[in-house]
Amino acid sequence: MSTRQKLLWVAALYFAEGFPFGLVADAVPVYFRLQGVSLTDIGLLGLVGLPWTLKFLWAPAVDLWGRRRTWIWVCQALMSVPLLTLAFLHTQEQTWVLWTVLVMLAVLSATQDIAIDAYTIELLDKKEMGVANGVRVTAYRIALIGAGGLFVAAAGYVGWTSVFIGAAGLMGLLAVVSSATPDARAERAAGQPAPARSAADATREPLRLFLATPGFWAVAAFVLTFKLGDMAIGPMIKPFWVDQQFTPVQIGLVPGTLGVVTTIGGALIGGALTTRWGIFKALWVLGVLQAVSNLVYAGAAVLPPSEALMYVASLVESFCGGLGTAPFLAFLMSICSKAHAATQYALLSALFGLTRALSGAFSGAVTEQVGYAAYFTATFFLAWPAFLLLPWVKVWAEDERENQ
Repeated sequence: MSTRQKLLWVAALYFAEGFPFGLVADAVPVYFRLQGVSLTDIGLLGLVGLPWTLKFLWAPAVDLWGRRRTWIWVCQALMSVPLLTLAFLHTQEQTWVLWTVLVMLAVLSATQDIAIDAYTIELLDKKEMGVANGVRVTAYRIALIGAGGLFVAAAGYVGWTSVFIGAAGLMGLLAVVSSATPDARAERAAGQPAPARSAADATREPLRLFLATPGFWAVAAFVLTFKLGDMAIGPMIKPFWVDQQFTPVQIGLVPGTLGVVTTIGGALIGGALTTRWGIFKALWVLGVLQAVSNLVYAGAAVLPPSEALMYVASLVESFCGGLGTAPFLAFLMSICSKAHAATQYALLSALFGLTRALSGAFSGAVTEQVGYAAYFTATFFLAWPAFLLLPWVKVWAEDERENQ
């Protein structure tokens, strides 16, 4: 299969991966805030995201049983069920049902993520990962435009019930597309490792390979903290827009759509720079820009309300977030074994997923206590511990071994 064909499938799959996450992370907070839900409760949505953090617990099953593409399309088809249920629930009634449905959606989405990430690692050669991660982030962010931008804007015209029904239909369509993906194992070059053959191999060997490499714990800490500032600011951005008196249409079109478009631009440029500079240089240079961009939102919170400044804050933060994400994902994929891709990548993504869940859970309560300006400024400083770990990261990032 040519690189171009691989990239087309990467784009399709990561659109499918991003869409349900965008609904939970971007659309539901707007929906909740418009219904009068407190910032503290909105922040607790981070706990709904725990399945994305804990997915390593069942990732070995994806390595061990069945085909990864089967896991993908089945999970996508099943996600239509909780989305249809959301269409007919109200935030002030049947609370336990609402949270159960959101958790179900998150579990199914996290499981398809395991399979998609493993499928992609198996499909790509190492030299293709830089450009592939630019495409990957682009497709993912386009999905966020649909979930957190266009769907939010559409809710302002047709209502949330119709929006959730439309989302359920889209997931069904994506399941049909994903069922036609080619067999990634057929693309594996001769001499590369076979998939896990036993439950013990699938659960123990991936971690053993990581622990056997010097500097693993420092690298794990880096994965945990590199996106900390970015993850911490995310849950409060949409509520900030609501509290600044912007309408659902404005929120859907500016941070939800134009902001995501700039993230795509940042991801494509970040992917190209990663290929040109190498993963390590791209990580620290683009990581600095990612951190600094949070201060623009802090400025928007301090200064008198300004529509123009809010637009600038959204575009700058989104663009720099895309810049930093491309080399980070390329780094994670490059250090995973193809034979144990599902479990190893799930372990790594669980680390930065834990960052998202915990920072999100506390974000609302902290913001209610200190205000948006102080909280956004604090997220800038949260980004810096990762840079102390770069000496260990450099060894892994510049290791040219094909992971076995």
